[in-house]
Amino acid sequence: MFSCFARGFSVQFEQIRRKLFKLQQTNPKDHISPLHINGLSGRMLRLPAPPNKKREILLIYGHHASLERMFGIAEDLNQYGPVTMPDLPGFGGMDSFYKIGMKPSLDNLADYLAAFIELRYKRSKVTILAVSFGFVVVTRMLQRYPQLVGKVDLLVSAVGFSHRDDYTFSRSRYLFYRAIASVFSHRLSAAFFRNVVLHPAVLRTFYGRTHNAKNKFVGLSPEQQRSNMDFEVHLWRINDVRTHMLTSTIMLTLDNCQKRIDLPLWHIAVKADQYFDNAVVEQHMRIIFSDFFEVVAVLPNHGPSIISTKKEAAPFTPKKIRVQLAKAPAS
Repeated sequence: MFSCFARGFSVQFEQIRRKLFKLQQTNPKDHISPLHINGLSGRMLRLPAPPNKKREILLIYGHHASLERMFGIAEDLNQYGPVTMPDLPGFGGMDSFYKIGMKPSLDNLADYLAAFIELRYKRSKVTILAVSFGFVVVTRMLQRYPQLVGKVDLLVSAVGFSHRDDYTFSRSRYLFYRAIASVFSHRLSAAFFRNVVLHPAVLRTFYGRTHNAKNKFVGLSPEQQRSNMDFEVHLWRINDVRTHMLTSTIMLTLDNCQKRIDLPLWHIAVKADQYFDNAVVEQHMRIIFSDFFEVVAVLPNHGPSIISTKKEAAPFTPKKIRVQLAKAPAS
């Protein structure tokens, strides 16, 4: 019975994927390869260099994401150089740290990313654009591995944050999220959450009524809402529940302001961000980085649509960031 359900779900997602690819000029599958690192298996997206563009761009996705979700952004960035985007352990369908007897702590995620950079960019510099929680991991990585700071020729935060006080949540909402993350970060409760709460039928019935979903679906047509809901179901099913919950606790208790990083930061903020207070975000980032430049993206919420095409994702990278990306990278 379970195998029949699994096959049905796979067929359903394949139909969703085909609908999405009709909107995209390039099929992500053509550029995704297996990734094996430190005993974990996942995937990596690699878009090759366009003519005369040598800037190496490393794209790190956020908390509730996959390579497919971020493909529109990767395609847009590809005009400035080759783009590489690896899975993070426990996300995008990649093995979780629990498989090798480790917890998905922020330090362990930072160590994983440092290992990837040292393997992938042995003799070259790299531009890092990290989204939301991905920027949290990048920050901790640069704090733990200061020798990698010199490899970064441009650092861009896309709606990233550095401290728990950056959130705009009411105290009651904050405590609710903390409680949910704590309860379902254990093995048995996480199994219940995945098999009951995250059952596709349950998600389709109730997820659209949640606070987060209402913000994600604002301004979308009924057809777009249905497509996004289909992809939301897929994301919730492929991401490891325990990793999701423990990293949620990490984000809600975060303080990355304990160690300086000798790099200037370009930060993409969204005025209508439903999660973060941009003024507080700036205060904390100025504590960490040697300089800070904020650029505002015009978007209706925290990030682009969950299945954005290249054209739809373009506003996520404002003109001033594009000017920096278009410059010849430092040798």
